[in-house]
Amino acid sequence: MTKSILLVGVGGQGTILISKILSEGLAQMGYDVKMSEIHGMSQRGGSVTTQVKYGEKVYAPNIGVGEADLIISSEKSETLRALSYLKKGGAIITDDHEIYPMPVLTGAASYPHDAIEQLSAVVPNVRTVRAGAVAGSLGNVRAQNIVLLGALVKSMGLTGVDWEELVARYVPAKAKDLNLAAFRAGFEM
Repeated sequence: MTKSILLVGVGGQGTILISKILSEGLAQMGYDVKMSEIHGMSQRGGSVTTQVKYGEKVYAPNIGVGEADLIISSEKSETLRALSYLKKGGAIITDDHEIYPMPVLTGAASYPHDAIEQLSAVVPNVRTVRAGAVAGSLGNVRAQNIVLLGALVKSMGLTGVDWEELVARYVPAKAKDLNLAAFRAGFEM
């Protein structure tokens, strides 16, 4: 059986990095894994989406509307934007972090501060984590993505892989200790 994970965020939050670590870990667990990246306007703080499918045999990474088993998000309004991709009975792990896009900053649009409440009203399994706040308390909010990865690995019960070794391999050497602490913090949430 194939499982689908949709990872969403804003450019610069490390969505693609954790998708690569997740894909490598799933491959080490013996799954066939396919990953697809959609950058959008990531260099300007726009939406970034990554699709990961894994199972005994996976033919394509694309996740259609209503097909994602799990959405993991580093920004709550991006979770709302991706909601149509979640399958019935699917789950969401989202940070409560807010990043205001240009239309909100210019006053052309309003920000959905009640995004978590909107999500919880239609999805029974929404898990909110304070990954940005935890990463900030560890010394750098940019480790938010690795906090989310730790929470994801724990919630999915992905065992049999040295996830900390993978994190250490994929992050810059100067940020290794911070990211390992971030992974552990997410895993313990």
